[in-house]
Amino acid sequence: MAKAIIKDRAAARLHAGHPWVYRSDLLGFEGAAPAPPAPVMLADRRGRSLGWADYSPQSQIALRRLTAAEAAPEPTWLAERLRAALAYRRRFVADSDAYRLCAGEADGLPGLVVDRYGAAVALQTLTPAMEARQPEVVAWLEAELAPEVIAERNDTRLRQLESLASRAGLLRGTTPLAQAHINGVRFEFDLLAGQKTGGFLDQRQNWAAAAAYARSGGTALDVFTYQGGFALHLARAGAQVTAADLSRPALERAERNALANGFDGVEWIEANAFDLLRHYDESGRKFDVIVLDPPGFARNRAALAAAARGYKEINLRALRCLPAGGILVTCSCSHLLGETAFLEIVLAAAADAGRELVLLERRTQSLDHPVLPAISETQYLKCLLFLVR
Repeated sequence: MAKAIIKDRAAARLHAGHPWVYRSDLLGFEGAAPAPPAPVMLADRRGRSLGWADYSPQSQIALRRLTAAEAAPEPTWLAERLRAALAYRRRFVADSDAYRLCAGEADGLPGLVVDRYGAAVALQTLTPAMEARQPEVVAWLEAELAPEVIAERNDTRLRQLESLASRAGLLRGTTPLAQAHINGVRFEFDLLAGQKTGGFLDQRQNWAAAAAYARSGGTALDVFTYQGGFALHLARAGAQVTAADLSRPALERAERNALANGFDGVEWIEANAFDLLRHYDESGRKFDVIVLDPPGFARNRAALAAAARGYKEINLRALRCLPAGGILVTCSCSHLLGETAFLEIVLAAAADAGRELVLLERRTQSLDHPVLPAISETQYLKCLLFLVR
């Protein structure tokens, strides 16, 4: 049995509820370092037990705690955690057969992501330990859900940090196309070609929230629409929607989704969002609702300053395109940019635009992406809804 000895600051972080031990906080092992997926015992300098963890030989996150108990995890622990994750979704997911079934550390399963899209499932194993457990995960999914398709999307950049090979493909089934219904809207996802595991599910509840502010016959602009999540919900509410994205394949799928729902009046525009918003601002075009849902502008701390400028620019242009009484829905998925800092950027844009904002709602990711307050990384999405005056 291997025992990992860690520094006091890492022990304090574990005590506070955060499951990671960085390589710089790992003092060494008593016994040989374990080969994943065998869990390793955690201990402080004085030898006191801190639980059990998965070990990553290459990552800067050397250890991810699985349990604080002194006893090693039972052989059934993986299935028990997966059952608990599914029970949570069955309790808190409504009006959707597409959702995140497992969200890594937020479900006590570090390195495992599982998304459900109707009769299909897509998974990612992001650590060596979870890579080794993938056959067990697949077997559990087949036994519990009997999906028609199981896809792996192990082509994410995060696997590179673990020195894991990149690959994607079907483990079960014959087609990567999956049909699902979210808030009563029909979507098609390509599990091998879309972003993440096929699409973005974390905005599911925010799509419905934004649509509640649209009015029949009003105008709406959805910038960075991707596959049309906000746009289709706004169209169903009766708005005349213009939706823009830089990706032609994403727009083509969004348009197919619109037609499948009978929404044939959406205007789909392939364009750079910054250029399009500048054009609408300078030409005086107005919309009753504008949604800004950009990709993460800040991948690391060095990019925060440039990200802040980008967020300010798009919010400034959008505010100039909204009349008094208009609605701004503005989002950020950059984890490193907290909600307070994001709000300050939007307020600075409003000041430059000469507009006053009334905060209607502060929202985050949908409930199938659980937020654990002790693990700040689990809360990344900010979605702010404003009335513009």
